[in-house]
Amino acid sequence: MRIVAAIILLSLVTACGWVPVTEEPAASGPLAPDPAAPRLEAIPTRHHDSVASDQELLGKLQVVFARHENTLVDFARHYNLGLEELRRANPGVDTWLPGEGTPIFLPTESVIPDVPREGLVLNLPSMRLLYFMPETGEGGETGRSVASHPVGIGREGWETPVGEATVTSKAREPTWYPPASVRAEHAELGDPLPAVVPPGPDNPLGRYALGLSMPGYLIHGTNKPPGVGMRVSHGCVRLYPEDIEALYGQVPIGTPVRIVNQPALAGWRDGELYLEVHPPLSEDTRDLGEEARRVIAAALQRAGRPDAAVDTKVVAQIVEQRNGIPYPILTGEPAPESYLAAARVVRNDVPAEPDAVAPGL
Repeated sequence: MRIVAAIILLSLVTACGWVPVTEEPAASGPLAPDPAAPRLEAIPTRHHDSVASDQELLGKLQVVFARHENTLVDFARHYNLGLEELRRANPGVDTWLPGEGTPIFLPTESVIPDVPREGLVLNLPSMRLLYFMPETGEGGETGRSVASHPVGIGREGWETPVGEATVTSKAREPTWYPPASVRAEHAELGDPLPAVVPPGPDNPLGRYALGLSMPGYLIHGTNKPPGVGMRVSHGCVRLYPEDIEALYGQVPIGTPVRIVNQPALAGWRDGELYLEVHPPLSEDTRDLGEEARRVIAAALQRAGRPDAAVDTKVVAQIVEQRNGIPYPILTGEPAPESYLAAARVVRNDVPAEPDAVAPGL
């Protein structure tokens, strides 16, 4: 019998006028991926080779069928996803008991944020960090490999800041010096912290850390991996231990870092326009429908197709659901329910794990 602990969450344009924000979203139909479909090998999500300069989407949407012993925490770590993004992609599915045969959609497809493609790019609403690595050949730069990783970010009141920075230092087996503000908070909660936390299993920085030119902020590992993909930190950026280890070996000092807040993203692939919408940060007061309208208009303009017909009911549905999955939105394309049902079915090769414990705070 799996023993679980309760998860405690600390937080929970161009105005074109052709996307009616007040329109009722289309009704959702049943999700029906074919349980008899051949099980394929999962497409890796951590690394994408030779991403073209004009490529706007990464990966493919995939679906896996749960075994009775699986949890969403198992799926998140195995498929390099954050727990919250996996929960959003599977509303109504129990985190700890999904149930034998339940389809679990893996949000392994994403629109690249609208920023310069260099160095490290973190989009706060999606809680994903991209690392654009230059590749060179005989003719010079030919493309960029891109690493994609889920991250934990600062909770409300301790927000991870938006802005630009550089990687200024790297530390293996870092020592943590808790800031006075963090120590004071822990003291008020009856959980006092020492002034210095040495390397080891009790160090929340994990085994690797990248220092930023933003004073007081790091990109680092964690000793509580289930918290990756959630708003649980004091502002720093947390990665799974295996992800920060990989980045530590790849990212040189001086690498640019861009932290952006883009809850709505629109991008093209094979002549089709996709819209991806995430719940905005709790402190973000922007109108999400207006933001979706803005990024769609920009994408249409970027492709030289300002008059392309957009299905406004589908747009309204995507904005309402906010599940982080990119859906096609041009008129005549499959509805979101059909798009989900056609997801790539992959093998469930999640290993059996010992009793899972939810992240502590």
